[in-house]
Amino acid sequence: MSQTKMLKVRVTLFCILAGIVLAMTAVVTDHWAVLSPHMEHHNTTCEAAHFGLWRICTKRIPMDDSKTCGPITLPGEKNCSYFRHFNPGESSEIFEFTTQKEYSISAAAIAIFSLGFIILGSLCVLLSLGKKRDYLLRPASMFYAFAGLCILVSVEVMRQSVKRMIDSEDTVWIEYYYSWSFACACAAFVLLFLGGLALLLFSLPRMPRNPWESCMDAEPEH
Repeated sequence: MSQTKMLKVRVTLFCILAGIVLAMTAVVTDHWAVLSPHMEHHNTTCEAAHFGLWRICTKRIPMDDSKTCGPITLPGEKNCSYFRHFNPGESSEIFEFTTQKEYSISAAAIAIFSLGFIILGSLCVLLSLGKKRDYLLRPASMFYAFAGLCILVSVEVMRQSVKRMIDSEDTVWIEYYYSWSFACACAAFVLLFLGGLALLLFSLPRMPRNPWESCMDAEPEH
């Protein structure tokens, strides 16, 4: 592989590494969406919530003069619990009606598949560091692209879960916005998917320069 192409591969791998860090951050954190309840004028506190793939956290926040709940960063009594289907021993009733079980399990499972593709791609990259193993960059690029697609699907499933949670008559939350974990997942999709495609292009052998030159006759790369 030429020096120019090797430099492009290294830059691409650095972008993919950033995508991996963002994907890991999104999977293990619980700030995908922040939910706000309907406010009554006589209330002095409100209970906002934020959740991720594995658990939900509720926070009782004192209301200010504007009678708005939040932001979620304000100090208050916080209670975090894993979703009921991930922790059968959880007794909180909140998970029985606010958690869309099918959506939550699907989003978490797809995120796990994404991490699996990331691990396989990273193994291929490590093995390609040896001499004459540049061909392993091609399956690595596909694994990274698949990981990005899985993250995208997980994001869409989570978005549908939030929408169903807000539309449900059994919940007290009527407003929501996506938080920084959601942004990390979206950025991870872009870096992993586009980085995987770029790595595939850079790892392909040089195409013949002339129409009559076959791949076998092309000059080998140094």
